Amino acid sequence: MGRSLGGRVAIATRRRAAALRENVGAPTFLRLTLACGALTLWAWKCFSRPTKKPLFNGPIESGRFRSKEDAVREALRQWEERERKRAEFLATIDDAKASLARGEGRPLNEQSMSELAEEVKNRGHARLGAEKQSQR
Repeated sequence: MGRSLGGRVAIATRRRAAALRENVGAPTFLRLTLACGALTLWAWKCFSRPTKKPLFNGPIESGRFRSKEDAVREALRQWEERERKRAEFLATIDDAKASLARGEGRPLNEQSMSELAEEVKNRGHARLGAEKQSQR
C-alpha cells in the first residue's frame, strides 16, 4: 500500500476484520484500500454450492490447501492472472487494428507470403554472409 495507516486505524481495522470473520459461516475475504485519502475496508463472503464441495474438500484433504479460504484465494489469484493476460491480449489486438488503420499491414495471400519468405531468406543469407566476413 505504501502509506502508514497509523496505529488507531490499523487496530480498528483489525477489530472490524475479526468481527466480520466471527459473524459469518462462509469464508470471508477482506481488502483494505486507500484511495483519494479515504480508507475503505472491503469484505465479501464466498458461498459454495453443495455440488462444488468436492472441488474444495479434495485438495484440502490431500493437503494442497489448508482451508477453503486458501482454495478460494488461489482461485481468485488465478482468475486475476487470467484477466491480466486477457487484457494484455486485447491491447495487442487494439495495437494491431491501429497499425492496420495507419496502413502498416500486409495483405495475407499466396503472393504476399511468398514475398515475405523471400525477404526472410535474403536477410538470413545477408546475416550469414556478414558473420562469415567478420570471422575472417
